[in-house]
Amino acid sequence: MKSKARDIILVAIGVAIVAFLLAAPPSTTAPVPYDDTHRQYYNMARDEGKKAAERFCADCHNQDMMPLPEGHPPTYRCLFCHRLERGK
Repeated sequence: MKSKARDIILVAIGVAIVAFLLAAPPSTTAPVPYDDTHRQYYNMARDEGKKAAERFCADCHNQDMMPLPEGHPPTYRCLFCHRLERGK
């Protein structure tokens, strides 16, 4: 009898976790475009890992060429927020 109550609590916790995840807001961060400029970094991320590709983001995304919006987080983990398009 005691294990039945424990099972019900476990199932209720699982349902609560799934409901919480389904209620999460959609992603609002722009993905990395799959264009002529960024295609080489897709290949690099696939072959060498995301950190290898991230080393080159600041070459173009800097104050002189393409300034980031005010309040943008540090740029050392770009691919943590900006996702690569799936299947590319």
